[in-house]
Amino acid sequence: MVKRLKLNEKTVREAANLGRDYQIFDTDVRGFSVTIYPSGNRAFTLDYRVAGRQRRMTIGRWPEWTATAARERAKQLRREIDEGGDPLSQRQAAREAPRISDLIERYLAEHTPNLAPRSAADHHTIMHKLVGPDWNKKLVTEITKADVEKLLNKIAAGRARPSKAKPNNRARKLQGPKPTPVRANRVGEVLRKMFSLSIEWGMRTDNPASGFRRRIETERERFLSPEEIARLAKVLDAAEDQRAAGIIRLCMLTGARVGEVRQARFEQFNLDLLSWSKPASTTKQRKIHRIPVSDDVAAIVRQRSLLVPRGNPWLFPGDTPGQPVKEIRRFWVGIQKQANLPGVRIHDLRHTFASLLVSGGASLEMIGKLLGHSQMTTTQRYAHLMDSPLRHGVNVVASIFRPRPQLVHDADQEQKSA
Repeated sequence: MVKRLKLNEKTVREAANLGRDYQIFDTDVRGFSVTIYPSGNRAFTLDYRVAGRQRRMTIGRWPEWTATAARERAKQLRREIDEGGDPLSQRQAAREAPRISDLIERYLAEHTPNLAPRSAADHHTIMHKLVGPDWNKKLVTEITKADVEKLLNKIAAGRARPSKAKPNNRARKLQGPKPTPVRANRVGEVLRKMFSLSIEWGMRTDNPASGFRRRIETERERFLSPEEIARLAKVLDAAEDQRAAGIIRLCMLTGARVGEVRQARFEQFNLDLLSWSKPASTTKQRKIHRIPVSDDVAAIVRQRSLLVPRGNPWLFPGDTPGQPVKEIRRFWVGIQKQANLPGVRIHDLRHTFASLLVSGGASLEMIGKLLGHSQMTTTQRYAHLMDSPLRHGVNVVASIFRPRPQLVHDADQEQKSA
């Protein structure tokens, strides 16, 4: 006969250890019992039957769970069972449900190989350093729009960074956090893509990152003045490393990204037609980008063909055999100082190229094609530079409409003359 007692702290504590597993069932809740193990440990359990199958679910260990708390939980579970539920199956399903760590692993394994190497590396950084630490242990289905907003707010607020202002690197101090709204927006875009794929993979039915609140981005616009361009050209002509100087010159003369210039090959240039066909593998838009080039660019290519050993395909071969130049940051830092261009980035040469096109009368559509923009909205950042010719036009209208000066006669002077 099954032993039944009114389970309370006393009956649980005083239950004898028989050297084997046995249960003491409660007199109030059907199937609710305390199980006594040979080790002396005790745990509250609930026995029930669903679809003809006998099930036993552990509620919690004693004394972490009191008899009263375990009985209330048993009542809740019994109500779910009476409604046709299976609490143990639900618990097992929750344990087996994919977590964010699983989603991140699959996203990086299946999606990032389709991206450019630099973008893929950035996605790995985002997942491992920004998303994973906060979300890894959560279920994929647990993430809500509020969770996305909270994470993006944290990223947008920035983090404290070591200061390298002092020459002694060991004497670093933490600076205050610097807001990073652009980074938050990029993370939001990556999350939106990841959760969109999670729907395709059957991990959840909605996208919590869809329609995330975009932070205001203050786009940096730095254009070199004619005087600054002249100083830059002079310093480049006198530079000892003419290989790196040639990269900077091509950035300025073509508006190309520094990565596109570094990986340029001789075969991409048609000097008869004065054109440069950049392959999809080096462009940000992942498409072939063909642009016309000037005679000065053609002269640089011809000069490089005389300096580069025959058979080497790279316009600017690197120190590693078979590879192009990897980076020129140190060279650019030196050029900045010599040309007195503090805070100017190599990418600002691209903006300067566009500004010069605008001042020369080029349309936004033409600028977009030369810079390789896939969206017209990207080119719109240069629209305000077109105010100068427009301002000249409105000044012409104003000069025509402006009242002309009239000659005013002096009556007293006329009387004296008479």
